[in-house]
Amino acid sequence: MQAFSFKNPTKIIFGAGQIKLLGPELVADGIKHCLLIAGGGSIKANGVYEQVTDSLQKAGIVISESWGVQANPRLDKVRELIALARELQVDAILAVGGGSVIDSAKAVAAGFYLNDIWNAFRGSEQVKQALPIYTVLTLSATGSEMNGNAVITNNDTTQKWGISSALIYPRLSIIDPSVQFTLSFRQTASGAIDAIAHILEFYFANDTAKSTLAINAALLKTIVEMTDRLKLNAGDYEARANLAWAATLALNGTSGIGLNGGDWACHAIEHSFSALHQEIAHGEGLGVIFPAWIGYVSDRAPARFAAWAKEVWAEDSVSLALHKFRGKLEEWEMPGSLRDLGIKDPELPTLVEIILSGAPRGLGEVFKLSKDDLQALLVLAF
Repeated sequence: MQAFSFKNPTKIIFGAGQIKLLGPELVADGIKHCLLIAGGGSIKANGVYEQVTDSLQKAGIVISESWGVQANPRLDKVRELIALARELQVDAILAVGGGSVIDSAKAVAAGFYLNDIWNAFRGSEQVKQALPIYTVLTLSATGSEMNGNAVITNNDTTQKWGISSALIYPRLSIIDPSVQFTLSFRQTASGAIDAIAHILEFYFANDTAKSTLAINAALLKTIVEMTDRLKLNAGDYEARANLAWAATLALNGTSGIGLNGGDWACHAIEHSFSALHQEIAHGEGLGVIFPAWIGYVSDRAPARFAAWAKEVWAEDSVSLALHKFRGKLEEWEMPGSLRDLGIKDPELPTLVEIILSGAPRGLGEVFKLSKDDLQALLVLAF
């Protein structure tokens, strides 16, 4: 097991009816004026907005609002929000939504103090300061509510890149599973696949951290079981709660302890899909590329993949486990190929170039994927 350092500074308040605690928490931190960032308005339909604003108003917090964050959040919107935050001179950013809203909030919090936030993604400016970030989660998927990562798409350059910084961990995230009752099953399943993919990025990278791998196998099985239950009953609170917490644990540091930093090839590949086609949900894209990747690289580290087959799918062969994995995604009515995602054959070379623009020397830890490998893998997924 590799040496590691672990710290997660985010406070979590979890459970039904806990949004009411948001205002007092901000007051305790000395926050007086926050910029509330949200998406298209679903939080007004499901009652979350009313709960959030009621708690803040009772606590005497001044609220400014900005709406319109899209899935696969865009750099131009982030820059707009940074300008607004500076104009209003807010002292905190509040994200009310899913991962796209939270990632945007992190980029705004860091960009508030930078010449241009995209410089941080390009590596030419370092994040040395950030506004405090608070979140109220409405879709469990990315784990962004409890980590220091953010991913933003630059539409001008077709680059979907990420940053990591200890300074952009949320100070507080409130997770009320009951507010996710109104999600469609497609949204729920796509979020579940995103969480599964986060765990799998670590799972195959090293096989010496047995304790972490045991946690990860349990998380993977829990996510599948809870998602199955939610397909039958969207209002199953215990299933919602267990899926929500598993998705948070999937990328809050716990799932990666001692596992060599993870592989992350599949995430880099999927980012090219949703950079080129912004309508592609991140989880759905991961659900297409991950099974193809497992089929392509599993013979490079057979013991690691055999353990996954046995521990997660109760199968003695990787091929049978992969068949079960694909079957589960099909059962959840997720896309099964690049064609299903709306990607056309002539776009495959463009996808390869987008991928390599962020990883010119190839990518992957289990197996370093070259340009030829990427081409072959995309054909396999097509």
